[in-house]
Amino acid sequence: MAPKILAQKQADVEVAQAEAPHLARVEWRKEPGLRKLYFYCIIICVASATTGYDGSMLNNLRILDRFNNFMGNPEGNLLGIFTALYSIGSIASLPVTPFIADHFGRKWAIAIGCIIMVAGACVQAAAKNLDWYMAGRFFMGFGNSLAQLSSPLLLTEICHPQHRGRVTAVYNCLWNAGAIICTWLTFGTKRIDSEWCWRIPSLTQAFPSIVQLCFIFWIPESPRWLISKERNEEALDILATYHANGDANNATVQFEYHEIKETLRLEFLHQKSSSYLDFFKTKGNRYRLLLLASLGLFSQWSGNGLVSYYAVDVYKSIGLTDADSQLGINGGLTILGLIVSVSCATLVDRFGRRPLFLAATASMCMSFVLWTICSSQQEATQSVHAGRAVIAFIWIFSVAYALAWSGLLIAYTVEILPFKIRAKGLMIMNFFVQIALTINQYVNPLGFKHLKPTWKLYTIYSVWIFLELLFVFFFYVETKGPTLEELAKIFDGDNAEVAQVDLEKVESHVMTTGFDKDGAVAVETKRF
Repeated sequence: MAPKILAQKQADVEVAQAEAPHLARVEWRKEPGLRKLYFYCIIICVASATTGYDGSMLNNLRILDRFNNFMGNPEGNLLGIFTALYSIGSIASLPVTPFIADHFGRKWAIAIGCIIMVAGACVQAAAKNLDWYMAGRFFMGFGNSLAQLSSPLLLTEICHPQHRGRVTAVYNCLWNAGAIICTWLTFGTKRIDSEWCWRIPSLTQAFPSIVQLCFIFWIPESPRWLISKERNEEALDILATYHANGDANNATVQFEYHEIKETLRLEFLHQKSSSYLDFFKTKGNRYRLLLLASLGLFSQWSGNGLVSYYAVDVYKSIGLTDADSQLGINGGLTILGLIVSVSCATLVDRFGRRPLFLAATASMCMSFVLWTICSSQQEATQSVHAGRAVIAFIWIFSVAYALAWSGLLIAYTVEILPFKIRAKGLMIMNFFVQIALTINQYVNPLGFKHLKPTWKLYTIYSVWIFLELLFVFFFYVETKGPTLEELAKIFDGDNAEVAQVDLEKVESHVMTTGFDKDGAVAVETKRF
């Protein structure tokens, strides 16, 4: 069954790539509009840094004796709940996030999320006991879903089609930037002989959100969202300003405008709003739902949670207890992850999404198996060399994960979803992320405590990652080439609701007559 599905999807990919328009190439460094747009894109990407900051914060703070003593040295069930509250807060906000993003705009959803996260960071920093700190983590998670889900929606919907894949892939890579800031900040504050050694890192978690709040109202709104609200002139003006330096008659701008406008008309022709039930109504949407669930689960159940949240326990299991050494290793891992993930994100249009997913998952599987073997030897013989080998394979595993999963988790998700269900689909993916994180954060401490020796826990992960590799091979399809609207052809085949805009006719019309503000041009609309 799976090989048959893969063959059919590959045929649909070839059709979509063959019909993709050959838009005029642009060099963003030479275009003032694109330079300004991609500065704004950097600000949008900052949302991912907040998540990365939290992903490293508890891991680093648990190294500090003052933090552990103040919080009462939580362990077992309490430690699991303490860690998982960020994810629980994220899950709590998931139902409202698509509603705000679809009804009030991507920018307002980001702004509201940032305000809540700033408040959450302040509660953490001012905590008088463990309960206060746990409340702050819940607020941080609640606000994070709003900003973390709406930011990539805005990012992918304002990018020039030539750069969409690379820019969107970079988004989630800045997770590592947040982790770097947190790790090295904690490395410095560790030397403060007071509670501020952990209060400063807790308060600084608000920094990425403050940066976004300072710029969010200068960033352009999504043209696709504006067109969905019949604010067509505003959408055309944004496309012209940032994709063609203000030239509304530019052929690429007109092609984008008409394809977006007509595709959205087709999507909303029979149903003015979307529903979660839409994911069960068509074969293409059911396939998308399967991919969304796998992306969310695989991105967190591949053993990376051990490195992000429970590295302290991993280090202790191999006899590494020095705080400076632990923080130094964490800091090095985050820097390496940022370099590798951003480098690979810039190559997604050269190598494609599917090859990167396969290479990353296969490498993760191999490195985790070797990590498990070395860990078993170290625990059995207390070998220093085996312990060092474990550290080496943790680094290799982190590089393998960064090859694809860091960047493509978000980029692939937003690409496979049409506008009508994009916000809800991203929410579904994040729901599975948060479910996986919550289970991880609750179960892993129990695993370290009860599964002795520790290599038994690692063996479970090794088998699971191999199963992930099989799933990726049989179900993940290539998405490079087509525009954001035309990607529907890959999943919906002949039933894809995509406007057929003839680029040559658009270019000819531009050269002979130009366009009025409505961008009037003949457009053929049909189902493929």
